[in-house]
Amino acid sequence: MILDLTKLTAVQKQNYLQHAIAPRPVCFASTIDKQGQVNLSPFSFFNLFSTQPPIVVFSPSRRVRDNSTKHTLQNILEVPEVVINIVDYAMIQQVSLSSCDFPKEVNEFVKAGFTAEPATTITPPMVKESKVKMECLVREVKSMGNEGGAGNLVICEVMVMHIDDAILNEQGFIDQRKIHHIARLGGDWYCKVDESSLFQVEKPNIKLGIGIDALPAPIRNSSILTGNHLGQLANVHDMPLVDPAFHDERLKNIVQYYAVNPDEMEKELQLYAKELLDSGHVAAAWQVLLANN
Repeated sequence: MILDLTKLTAVQKQNYLQHAIAPRPVCFASTIDKQGQVNLSPFSFFNLFSTQPPIVVFSPSRRVRDNSTKHTLQNILEVPEVVINIVDYAMIQQVSLSSCDFPKEVNEFVKAGFTAEPATTITPPMVKESKVKMECLVREVKSMGNEGGAGNLVICEVMVMHIDDAILNEQGFIDQRKIHHIARLGGDWYCKVDESSLFQVEKPNIKLGIGIDALPAPIRNSSILTGNHLGQLANVHDMPLVDPAFHDERLKNIVQYYAVNPDEMEKELQLYAKELLDSGHVAAAWQVLLANN
């Protein structure tokens, strides 16, 4: 299916885009107006865009159903300050409750059962229950249009972070396994980040990977190894060489058993390499694949 978005309704565009661009982190924004009325609302159009200066952006869009603007945007235009409270799994049901269209005079801290605590440099209060809170100054609000669904990019500079000691590691950094983020998908769907859903991918950093185009043809054109496997193999910085000291009993048996049939040996080696790559043993997988050369 190919979609021409210029021919879709606002509701259709919202549906396709929000299901496709997911999961999205959630900004739980605390704002205040000139009269001191506090608002607390979640936004999944949110992300980090710069670390120097530290800039985060979220977007309280115009409502698709009636083109009205949200209290959060109205408050920010009056008082350009916001606390962004990071949402974890323990908060999600209360956070969802706070997204109701309560009248402006209603305090969502009270309605959703959260505890307001004073920020140290700005006026809006923080959510005590959040494990990471960011005091931000709003540097710019950029409107994307005047129709229902149009975003309003709120560009914020993070001035102060408050981090719960319980989610820190021994080095004083946030332990990704201890903060159970939630994220928004399409419709009513969310996802939870915990150790069962986390995995690591080695980053190339300043060294260049050799690239998939540099892999030997039998590996590059394998019907056994997937794109993820090829990406692992191609992320090494130099083409590996046979290591005479490498010893593996299963590899030894494959070589001995299939010595008279190189094609079958290649198949068996790739199946074994696939297992090694799935368990993160890239160097060993390379030694197995090189055994038929």
